[in-house]
Amino acid sequence: MKLPVIKHLTSFIEENDQDYLLETIETLEGLTEVPSLKDGELDVIGELISNMYGALEVHKMVKEGTPKKEALNLFMKRVLGAIDQ
Repeated sequence: MKLPVIKHLTSFIEENDQDYLLETIETLEGLTEVPSLKDGELDVIGELISNMYGALEVHKMVKEGTPKKEALNLFMKRVLGAIDQ
């Protein structure tokens, strides 16, 4: 996950609507079913999907009252904590 990408996507959600990301995630998940995709291509799609889910999670925290910067930091700490375990 890339914090700058998640931050940008979170701003996109604020300016537009989270439904754009949800529909994009569905589309990308559908693409993963294409049998001719190479591992590298699947990795890129997976990275995009995980960043979008991250942005949705940060957006949810912001809607619940957490300041955006704090929400981003909390989310990344949670991700890094999960990786370390």
